[in-house]
Amino acid sequence: MELLKLAALDAEDLAVISAHLQDAILRAEDLAWLPGEHRFALAARRFDWSVPEGQPPRRRLAGLHFERVLSVKAKGITPGATSGDPLSLLAITFEETEAPSGIATLIFSGGAAIRLELECIEVRLKDLGPVWEADGRPDHEAVRNLVENRP
Repeated sequence: MELLKLAALDAEDLAVISAHLQDAILRAEDLAWLPGEHRFALAARRFDWSVPEGQPPRRRLAGLHFERVLSVKAKGITPGATSGDPLSLLAITFEETEAPSGIATLIFSGGAAIRLELECIEVRLKDLGPVWEADGRPDHEAVRNLVENRP
C-alpha cells in the first residue's frame, strides 16, 4: 500500500483529510504551535480506513501541518505537554469567517478541542512510513449507543 499524501486548500479538501484522520491517536506532546512560522503541526497514529474488511486493522504514523495559522486556542489540552492521556481525534471542522479566513477546529473525544485561526486553508497530511497492526477497529456504533442511552 502506498503512503498517503494529501493537501487541503479549501473546506472540501479539509473534510477529506478529516475523514482519513478520524480516530487517530496522539498525545499532547505530539502537538506543536510554531508562532514564528505561523504553523501548527502534529504527529498521529492514524487508523487506516482503507484496509478491506477481513484483513487485520492497522495504524500508520502520519504528520499533519496547518500553515498560515494566526492563533491557537486549546480546551482540555496543553500542546507540547509531556503528560496526559492519549487523545482520539474525532474530526476537523472549518468555519469560514471572512473569506478565505476561518476557524479550523480539531475535535477530540472527551470534549477536548484545538481552535486554529487561519488566514486561509493550507493543510498537508502525509504518512511517515511505519505501519503496525491495530488492536481493533474503532466502534462508532458502541459509542453512539452509550451516548443515546446515557441517564
